[in-house]
Amino acid sequence: MDEKLIQRLESAVSRLEALSFGGGASVGHSETAAAALDPSIIAFDDLRSQFVGRVRSAAEKIGGQVLDVTKFVEEAFEAQRELLIKIKETQKPSMSVLAEFLKPLNDVIVKATKMTEGRRSDFFNHLKAAVDSLTALAWIAYTGKDCGMSMPIAHVEESWQMAEFYNNKVLVEFRNKDPNHVEWAKALKELYLPGLRDYVKSHYPLGPVWSATGKVAVSAPLKAPAPSRPLPPPPPPASLFSSESPQASSSLPTKGMTAVFDEINSGKPVTVGLRKVTDDMKTKNRTDRTGVISAGEKEGRVSSPSFSKAGPPKLELQMGRKWVVENQIGRKNLVIDDCDAKQSVYIFGCKDSVLQIQGKVNNITVDKCAKMGVVFMDVVAACEVVNCNGVEVQCQGSAPTISVDNTTGCQLYLSKDSLETSITTAKSSEINVLVPGAGPDSDWGEHALPQQFAHVYKNGQFVTTPVSHSGG
Repeated sequence: MDEKLIQRLESAVSRLEALSFGGGASVGHSETAAAALDPSIIAFDDLRSQFVGRVRSAAEKIGGQVLDVTKFVEEAFEAQRELLIKIKETQKPSMSVLAEFLKPLNDVIVKATKMTEGRRSDFFNHLKAAVDSLTALAWIAYTGKDCGMSMPIAHVEESWQMAEFYNNKVLVEFRNKDPNHVEWAKALKELYLPGLRDYVKSHYPLGPVWSATGKVAVSAPLKAPAPSRPLPPPPPPASLFSSESPQASSSLPTKGMTAVFDEINSGKPVTVGLRKVTDDMKTKNRTDRTGVISAGEKEGRVSSPSFSKAGPPKLELQMGRKWVVENQIGRKNLVIDDCDAKQSVYIFGCKDSVLQIQGKVNNITVDKCAKMGVVFMDVVAACEVVNCNGVEVQCQGSAPTISVDNTTGCQLYLSKDSLETSITTAKSSEINVLVPGAGPDSDWGEHALPQQFAHVYKNGQFVTTPVSHSGG
């Protein structure tokens, strides 16, 4: 407690020195020093000292890439502090100028994101948790209910939910290996929940407060044409900040049966384009028929996964009732944030992707997916995992039923509100369920569901019990 008090006193002294030195300088410098003494800035410095300092201390014990990505977290919070000071001296800019104004923070996030690209390292989960968490700092871009993003407090909470998916992996992987990694993961979570969330709730619940009489922010002149990147870069929610816009269905080439009927209705003769079959092409006259499939042909048929020849990726609401997420490959920033309890979500043919479902839906089905992560809040009926391989499903709210069918490798993360969930499995293996500990600092408990059973005929009926294996 004394050490924290000393840090706060030292921070206050440094601010007073900056203000005193600014007395003989320009008025603008004095205003900046005065803004640094604002209660909201002092509270933000306390946030950095207490929570960011804990993450840094834990990272120094680990070193390597974990320390490198933690330095980016420190740099991002420092950039946000500078922006908060500038906001108190600047009038509210237009949306086009806002992106330029927030560029220092965006640049840090871009640099941090590059650490997760390319070949995966042994600390990929650490990197993703830290990088994805930086999206929470984008609360500073909130300009009103029509700006396309959640209110600041909700945005911080939602952004952390995506990062928590990877943060939990760190906790599970190192809980019995290295307490320094566990300490780092817990400190990272506390930085945002309750740290940043409570700070925003206390000082900026409705977004940044711009100066009414300050200077006008202007965008820098363009030196050369270059594509602009909005703040923040994905992930997560691509729906809020991604510059990609969904391609209209009318612009896509006609496929499937629609193309067939279009061709029939075109008025052309139905035999146009057909090739004439000569006698030597007929099966009964072919001399190369052996009835044996070559090894190369067989391998070519088996090795291709079911989703390799699938159609274009989809993430759309059909008929106002069903969200369809199909053929998404390598997309870690998929988000469904505009849903209700009458809608269902169907996920099909996705690979190496992460989908976050924000809000309550009626039903969730994950079908024929591999290395897929699904994070959802509440489900009214059930969450179903069918014909999948290596998927992870995290329930952050409640779910009456979770069923796993014909699936190999499935990690289920349950929240405290979903511990009474009924879990059914059939024709599945390697099913693990992780539940939170009793206390806020307790480790997650991992439970492997049985996949082998013994059936004994007793008293006129079969009695089935799970088979347990003990290491000899």
